[in-house]
Amino acid sequence: MNRAVLVTHKIVTCLVLIACMAGLATADDSFSRLKLSRAGVGTPLPSFELSTIDGKTIEFSQLHGKVVVLNFWATWCGPCKEEMPALDRLSRQFDPRDVAILTITTEHERTGIQQFMKQFHSTLPVLLDEQRDVTLAFMVRGLPTTVFIAKNGTVAGRAVGPREWDGPDAIGFIQHLCEIAP
Repeated sequence: MNRAVLVTHKIVTCLVLIACMAGLATADDSFSRLKLSRAGVGTPLPSFELSTIDGKTIEFSQLHGKVVVLNFWATWCGPCKEEMPALDRLSRQFDPRDVAILTITTEHERTGIQQFMKQFHSTLPVLLDEQRDVTLAFMVRGLPTTVFIAKNGTVAGRAVGPREWDGPDAIGFIQHLCEIAP
């Protein structure tokens, strides 16, 4: 009888490991299909505070325990215009208590920023990085750049250029990040 229990335990353990590996493979597949970069992965989120276009202040320390998607963009950026509607739709796929999707711009012309967001019917928060501190901290060199932050506050991946952010790969990648304990 003990041998049967031991064999059953080994089989169950193997099945659990296979299921876990399948979950990791799915997340890794999404990572690959989205063409995310591992540059900076594991780096802690820098501590910073930015104002929104509405005058509110967002401190990154408030976001600990959430998956955070940071999208760096500009009103003059053609690819940014291409992906903004998908980011807005993506934001509606997740509970804001679990996932924060924030847009960051270094531009100073608030009227132009507001018109841009209105043109794309976007309700995403716009953070103003007028001194470029956050943009430099994340080594943003091209626009759009999207950075994923895991619930533990570390970089989980980044993309330069537009993506289909409301597609199944992006949703699956974010769901995977949500499932990982902080």
